[in-house]
Amino acid sequence: MRIGFKGSGLKGVVAAAALALTGFAPGVGAQAAQPAPQAAAAPADVSNLAPTSAAAPVTAAPASPELAMDGAPPMTVKPMVGQPTDGLYGLQPQVTKNGRRAHHFHDVILVPVIVAISLLVLFLLMWVVFRYREGSNPVPSKTSHNTTIEVLWTLIPVVILALIAIPSIGLLAAQYKPAPAGAITLKAIGNQWYWSYQYPDNGGFEITANMLKEKDQVSAGERYRTAADGPRLLAVDNRIVLPVGVPIRLITTSTDVIHSWAMPAFWIKLDAVPGRLNETSFTIEKPGLYFGQCSELCGARHGFMPIAVEAVPPAQFAAWVKAKGGTMPTPGQPSNKVIPQPGADLGDATSVTPPGIVPTSNGALENTTATPPEVTQGATATAPVGNVGR
Repeated sequence: MRIGFKGSGLKGVVAAAALALTGFAPGVGAQAAQPAPQAAAAPADVSNLAPTSAAAPVTAAPASPELAMDGAPPMTVKPMVGQPTDGLYGLQPQVTKNGRRAHHFHDVILVPVIVAISLLVLFLLMWVVFRYREGSNPVPSKTSHNTTIEVLWTLIPVVILALIAIPSIGLLAAQYKPAPAGAITLKAIGNQWYWSYQYPDNGGFEITANMLKEKDQVSAGERYRTAADGPRLLAVDNRIVLPVGVPIRLITTSTDVIHSWAMPAFWIKLDAVPGRLNETSFTIEKPGLYFGQCSELCGARHGFMPIAVEAVPPAQFAAWVKAKGGTMPTPGQPSNKVIPQPGADLGDATSVTPPGIVPTSNGALENTTATPPEVTQGATATAPVGNVGR
């Protein structure tokens, strides 16, 4: 078939091109309608995208809020639980056995004894002031001492102190009772001025917790404290999680100066000393969100080292550990993990001496750094590089 066009040859070329574009031209439309050849199918587990451009896999929403936690506040703050409360005095509600024992000792023994002694001393002072004033006693007594009174005011305080010492020493011993087999080990490391945590029995993953600043203290796009995070100066960007009803072995140490890991609701205050491992144990009895602070003067920003602990059921704790890339130990087995002491083995021949530190003739270490290193990690600065807090 031949299609003719009136006019010049240029018009015919244009018309033929138009027919080809619309698919009416013979051969051209058929060629355009054919699908492009497909490449070989890639294996199911291999992506054709580069690692830098591949989209992250979409995961289902976890049933446990701890699975999605990375500094987010899955637990809400309950008034008068695990935190200081305005207008109230006394100890916080205790959620450990030693805490309840100490709370009872404080309320039933110490406070009544203190009040009774204070009232007695006040009564004696007032009685002496009014009874032996010049108006009612113009001729003062010349008595220098009284044997009966001296024996009484010596023996009675001794008896009171001995009675108080019996429950006090028992409570002190219970606070440092070794953790039983199957306990979860939490290693708290004090730094100027933030806390870092390790779970040696659960794969050794690490979390860094910094204090959250207020809204007017951060730049645009930076996370700030909200009411869901916790009280002012106590909220952190990454909370630690511990199981309820499972013994906890707390180990503290420090990388610079002496800190102290204090959690009032647990009745825990344990110093973190450089080059030394301090240990105590406790068992949390109630789920909840609990706050504490560093309670040892450690420098200019000592007041900006809060602690936040989420106590959850064991099943949720196991799910949280798995989400963090950790593992759960064999139930009932004692911990066999080696807990390193930062700085304790610097004099060892197998250790690596930090820059600026040289051993002396007597085996001690001497700091030869001319100027102190610049510390960029603040109370709310970015966490160190790695999987810390992830």
